[in-house]
Amino acid sequence: MSAPKILILRAPGINCERETHFAFQRAGGAPEYVHINELIADPDRLFSYRVLSVPGGFAYGDDIASGRVLAQELKHKLGDRLLQFLDRGGLALGICNGFQVLVRLGLLPCTRGKLEEEVTLTHNLSNHYECRWVTLRSEQSRCVFLEQGLTLRWPAAHGEGRLVPRDAQLAALLRDEGFAALRYVDEHGKPTTTYPQNPNGSPEAIAGLTDRTGRVLGMMPHPDRAFLPTHMPDWRRTLLEKGELPLDGDGMGLFRAMVRVASAEG
Repeated sequence: MSAPKILILRAPGINCERETHFAFQRAGGAPEYVHINELIADPDRLFSYRVLSVPGGFAYGDDIASGRVLAQELKHKLGDRLLQFLDRGGLALGICNGFQVLVRLGLLPCTRGKLEEEVTLTHNLSNHYECRWVTLRSEQSRCVFLEQGLTLRWPAAHGEGRLVPRDAQLAALLRDEGFAALRYVDEHGKPTTTYPQNPNGSPEAIAGLTDRTGRVLGMMPHPDRAFLPTHMPDWRRTLLEKGELPLDGDGMGLFRAMVRVASAEG
């Protein structure tokens, strides 16, 4: 079985593409860098890939709002192709700034199957950029490649990560209908809005969303910065106590799962 092809999107200001590329490659995928201008010039090229990944960074300097410029570029020049890509069995991942892009594009949560902005990712309640390790729990959700009930330690690094639905009805839908895929949790494993366990103040403790198809996932914390065992903040203690390190860091399971699903469906 050939390795599934993975499109790692590049654009001015994106700066986590190498980590994302390496993680997917380590997971058994066949990642390729594709610049946004190349994709716009040949939109049907998207259909030759099984996974679309929008990495973190500061696309176009996060002018206007985080991810806004790249989101508008994708929506107006590739919007129909993106929906067709998912209809044909593609998967998509947005990490941090990539999550902001997918939210402003309308691909997340996309509760009605239309590219419309239903939630916002706005400024952290701390009023400054947060760079810290957080604990997450994967929820029972629609996502076809995220296992339920995982406790994960990933680093967060963002200034605009507070996820706010447009109204109470949508907030309930996200909570009750399987769109909230990842939540910030406290030391007892309970969803929390308390700082710093919840670094941005998201009112529903939502750290990541999936879409109505379960084929798109976006999150603010970075699995791409936690996929090697030596990425984990306590790796030296683990080595001293156990005499060896695990094969992977907490972020690697996500990349392996995406590659596994893409391979099985391809």
